[in-house]
Amino acid sequence: MNFGCDYYPEHWPEERWEKDGQMMAEAGFNIVRMAEFAWVKLERGKGQFNFSWLDKAIEILARKKIKTVLGTPTATPPAWLAASHPDILRVNKEGIRTSFGGRRACCPNSSTYRTYSEKIVSKMAEHYKDNENVIGWQIDNEFGGDGEKGLCYCQECAKNFRQWLQDKYKTLQKLNQEWGTVFWSQTYTEWEEIPLPRQLETAHNPSLLLDYRRFISDSYISYQKLQIDILRKICPHKFITHNFMGLFNAIDYYKLAQPLDFITWDNYPNLRFTGENKSPVKVSLSHDVMRGLKEKNFWVMEQQSGPTGWQCVDPNPYPGEIRLWTYQAIAHGAEGILYFRWRTSRFGTEQFWAGILDQCGIATRRYEEVKKIGQELMRIKDKLIGLEFPKEVAMLTSYDEQWAFDIQPNNPKFNYQEHFTSYYQILNTLNIPVDVVSIQADISKYKLLIAPALFLINDGLVDNLKEFVKKGGILIVTFRSGIKNWNNIVFDEPLPAKLNGLLGIEVVEYDSLSSMQKCKLKLIHPEIKPLQGECDTWCDIIKCRGAEIIGRYTQSYYKDEACVTINRFGQGCAIYIGTNPSPEIKGSILRWAIEKSRIKSSFQADPANIEVILGRKEDKDYLFFLNHSDKYHQVKLDRIYQELLEKREYFKDSLMTIEPKGVRILCRT
Repeated sequence: MNFGCDYYPEHWPEERWEKDGQMMAEAGFNIVRMAEFAWVKLERGKGQFNFSWLDKAIEILARKKIKTVLGTPTATPPAWLAASHPDILRVNKEGIRTSFGGRRACCPNSSTYRTYSEKIVSKMAEHYKDNENVIGWQIDNEFGGDGEKGLCYCQECAKNFRQWLQDKYKTLQKLNQEWGTVFWSQTYTEWEEIPLPRQLETAHNPSLLLDYRRFISDSYISYQKLQIDILRKICPHKFITHNFMGLFNAIDYYKLAQPLDFITWDNYPNLRFTGENKSPVKVSLSHDVMRGLKEKNFWVMEQQSGPTGWQCVDPNPYPGEIRLWTYQAIAHGAEGILYFRWRTSRFGTEQFWAGILDQCGIATRRYEEVKKIGQELMRIKDKLIGLEFPKEVAMLTSYDEQWAFDIQPNNPKFNYQEHFTSYYQILNTLNIPVDVVSIQADISKYKLLIAPALFLINDGLVDNLKEFVKKGGILIVTFRSGIKNWNNIVFDEPLPAKLNGLLGIEVVEYDSLSSMQKCKLKLIHPEIKPLQGECDTWCDIIKCRGAEIIGRYTQSYYKDEACVTINRFGQGCAIYIGTNPSPEIKGSILRWAIEKSRIKSSFQADPANIEVILGRKEDKDYLFFLNHSDKYHQVKLDRIYQELLEKREYFKDSLMTIEPKGVRILCRT
């Protein structure tokens, strides 16, 4: 297991580095990441390169058997570069150029920024290409990770956006047709007339907005490729990765991940000050989304190791919680864990973004907890490397869908990610392993496919879904599906367009509910538990065109109309959920689909607040039991198990006690 931390030796006196290395070795570390924010230390002025300090840090750690991943430092260009070339800085939607002083403030399309990036990356690659202690590269840092999500509205972006549109549409006639620019007299007669979607008092064309989001995403992918090409050429034997951000959606992560050897991501479960505090379910979903980007296991490049915060300080992890987060990551496929950061900075924006050590640099409770994890991982060795996961259930997503809903959420209460999570949470509670995959993925290997809110569809996607169901799969599709084509234009046929035949329905009307409104419904299918409950946000009024009714509304002017249906198609069936029902109703439908698909839970029990995850390697199953609560829980075991962390045997019908924030890893053959 790759186990270590993110280390910033440039923040501390050189005489301290030896002690840092010793403490890291005692904690069981074998890897660090360095230099991703150190551009000015590596290039003090234009062409004035100095790697001696970094060489020394790498060598000190190497003597402790700790290898290094180097970050290309392009997320924080130095002041001398911004002062001499202010055009590298992004322009916001109000037309104001951002100031120097933060990070990730540069435009990915700036030719100047790209030129200087090429120089620093090339110099680093040449210098470290033969250094056996440098084993890999992280490109930049958290693309899009700033207040504007990486969006830029500068003149260079305008020029490149128009070229991007020319490459896509070829002619203005085609663009005008695909965007519907006849509306509000927006028809373009010259490419130069097409604006960037800066601030308006009204709203821009949704098709323009979607293509702009795609263009910005492609710009970061292109900028990453610039660096990858340099590193592949100069040091082809070292791996290349980037640190992604879980559920962050400003960039098409599937495309960004494609040229990398594997992906890493930054896991911060407690980010209260940004409104991103994540439940354990959201963290698990994030891990599964990350594993799905390349359909292979991943690393966590930054794992929270203390209270976070810039201006305000977030809660401190409970005793045992860092360990819990670590094994939660491993349970979902992490093969490397690096904690952010080694030692909390005394200065700068992240003075209160705590690391394993506080500013004083002495061993803390958090250090001792990390050290315990290191000892456990050394005992386990490589048993948990190369885990595979059951491929029976998948959830389908795309960044295009998410961007389209960002542009037009349809209802103020609707949030695509929350809607997606509501279905994932039920599967997680039932201990059902889930893959989260792209709409381009091979879905034929799964038994059950859940595709929430397929707002945009194209012929390829529809054909794949039909083939999946025809061959025996069960598909669940939810409301606001089949609404628009891939260029964000509403279909001129009954909804859900292109999916009518597969779903056997027609949506004849819909009702977008206010935040104060709820509707009621009941499930009536003989094979599904006959529940009554509430729904909110959206109500499709459905006429069956071959489908059977599973659920009906029980109030409003559409009382007795269908809201949930099932259609037999080939050897399988397709379920349509035309509203946002309560978790109990969703759970009842999902339980039926799971049973019908003959999908087995990872563990046939439902211990409250215990997440159970199944990973397989060779002829062994590993069950991770994660207690996210602050209470003790007992689990009755169904057979003989070997526990990896305690190194003890549990017999059939014995009760396994798990302490608050505790972890157990059971092995069965």
